[in-house]
This record gives sequence, C-alpha cells and structure tokens, in this order.
Amino acid sequence: MKPVPSPILPGLGLATALLLAASPAGAASLDATYDVSLLGLSFGTATLSGQVEDSAYKLDVTARLTGLVGGFTGGRGSGAATGSFAGAKPSPATFAVSSASSSESRTVRMALERNAVRALEIEPPIDAKPDRVELKDGHRRNVMDPISAFLMPVEGGSKGGGAACNRTLPIFDGAARYDIKLSYAGSREIAIDGYRGPISICKARYVPIAGHRALRPSTKFMAENREISTWLAPVSGTSLMVPVRISVKTMIGTAVIEATSLKVDPGTTASARRD
Repeated sequence: MKPVPSPILPGLGLATALLLAASPAGAASLDATYDVSLLGLSFGTATLSGQVEDSAYKLDVTARLTGLVGGFTGGRGSGAATGSFAGAKPSPATFAVSSASSSESRTVRMALERNAVRALEIEPPIDAKPDRVELKDGHRRNVMDPISAFLMPVEGGSKGGGAACNRTLPIFDGAARYDIKLSYAGSREIAIDGYRGPISICKARYVPIAGHRALRPSTKFMAENREISTWLAPVSGTSLMVPVRISVKTMIGTAVIEATSLKVDPGTTASARRD
C-alpha cells in the first residue's frame, strides 16, 4: 500500500499495529473513533468496533486518508479479526485486511490456530527483493495478527501500573514478523466522548525479525526509534485495555492516532441484542 509518502509508512504501519495478559471477564461491545495527524495536521480518520463475549472476540477496523494527502493518494483500508483468549494472550482465528491507494491495492487473508498461521493468501504477492529478510516456518508460530493486538488483557483485571504495559506483542502481518515491546511509563487522566478516567502510558519499541527490507533507511530508523508510545484505556465489563492514543516519530515528523470517542456497552454483545 502506498497511501502516503514512503518515509511515513513505517511509523503509520507500527501505529496501526498498536491500534490495532489473561482471559477477559464478562462481555462488552465497543466503538472508538480516531483522528490521524502528522506534524499536528489532521489528514485522516479511523474507527475500531468490536464484540467481546465470554472468551471470544471480533474486531473491525477502518481507516481513510482525507485532506491534502487523501486527495493525492485516495488512501483507505479496512480489516477484521476474530479469535478467542487462551491463557495469557489472544489466540486469533482469522485475519483479513484490504488497503488501496490511487496506484495499487493489496489484500491479506490469514487463518490461524493456536497462535500459528495455518493458511495465508496475499494478493498481489509481495515483491521479492535481495535485502528482504527471509521468513521461515518458525516466524509464523507463536504470533498474533496486528488487529488482535489491539486487545490487551490484564492479569487479574488490574488495569493500573505496569500490568497494562509490561509485555511483548509478537506480530505477524502476513508479510513481516516483528515484536512490539511495551514498558510502563506512567499514567494520567483523560476526558473524551464516552470515557473519562485514568489511562496507562506505555513506551514502545519496534524490533524487526523477518520479512522486512534490511537495507532500507526506514527500517534502521524505526528499529532505533525511542519516540514511540501508546496510551491504554480500560474496556468496562472486561479485563481488557485498548489504545486511545498512539504516537510514532517518523522520518519526516510525528504521526499520532488519537481517540476522539470511546464508547463501551458492558455486558452487551451482538447475541444479547438479538435476544
């Protein structure tokens, strides 16, 4: 996907992975809306909606670039993930994402079982490049997709302090395998539409493992980047937290994805509404 100039892409890709542990208690539906900005200028919106019911989840994400950037590229994308919670982490079952710009589009579909990729389809295929680090079978095991990574269970339901942040997210997005290492950096109070209360602030590090372009300056920049953070807010009725702000320094400025609303309906799920 090429919706924005290439120096921005690694940062926005990482932000999306963060946007998007123990088994959650209860059930809830959630809807969040985000503004996307670069250098303080708004150029897009994103939405996250989902259902958590018992130990199962379903998430949908959409994003669209607007303003000057969107006018040049027509950038847009959508994705979905389903799965359950096993032990201390999400266990994805399906993942699909489609993205498009004025010049090209790409679709990725994955089926997973026990945090291992069982089937993968990418259309059109990723171009082979001499500096692309080889993906091996082991890189497709003990992983989660980037949308399932939006849901962060907290052990024992404790949503304060380091419990929310101190974790490593092993991500495989169909093309690349990388870790997102989170560490606790403090807390604060926020007030947005639908939520007023404390959030946990996490520092984040991007660790490329395989599938990336090793010689690209952007890869080195992101691997050495110390200016990445995310804010996590609790999902009422569950022991989950979700990102309400993601900030990533890119090669041309800081990209921010920040929630303008977070609406949670505890105990309400799709099946409950049907009943």
